Amino acid sequence: MRARLLPWAAATGAVIALVAGCSGGPAPSPASSSGGVPASSAGTGKTLPYAGAPKVDSPLPDSALSGHPCDSGLTPDQLGRILNQKPQGVHDDEAALGAQCHWKNSDAGAIVSVLYSTKTADGLSAVYANTKPKSTVWRPLSPVQGFPAVAHSTYSAEGSKSFCQVSVGVSDQHTVDVSITLGKAKVGKTDPCDVTAQVADMVVTNLKQKAGA
Repeated sequence: MRARLLPWAAATGAVIALVAGCSGGPAPSPASSSGGVPASSAGTGKTLPYAGAPKVDSPLPDSALSGHPCDSGLTPDQLGRILNQKPQGVHDDEAALGAQCHWKNSDAGAIVSVLYSTKTADGLSAVYANTKPKSTVWRPLSPVQGFPAVAHSTYSAEGSKSFCQVSVGVSDQHTVDVSITLGKAKVGKTDPCDVTAQVADMVVTNLKQKAGA
């Protein structure tokens, strides 16, 4: 089934349901955003975009990805709707990729992560070239507020029932990567890619406001 962005009111209800009902069971650890994409291959002489990645027609300025996602990725109110809690973000930066933040509802075992992929310069092209061949889930999405996006997972089929990552191309060079691990009580009842697409929409909204777009 193709992941889809839902209308805002419907999305809010779906996100609230993400972790409703506590579960003490373990959740998969967040996967490295962009599926472990190596540092930029822009020096190879390839013209962006490549590997089948869509072009970003109206990119966000680089300043939108300044700062840290723990501070600007999601608001406390948004986290309350997503996790039924407003936890502090945990910095978990990826040296080869960029600044990353995790938020967790420990009772439910649900995790939300946001990464600003600014250390590479190939954007979605790198995701298409490096992650797509390894993915067990690969779903190009309807644009997120005009920005091309794809949902993916490199977990096993069983692991992909609880985890999904959405990479949004905010320019041809950079992506914002949002991943979600469902609470154990929601596995098999909620499509993690649908929910991750909704959260990615929230993050893009915040970035556009930051950029004055």
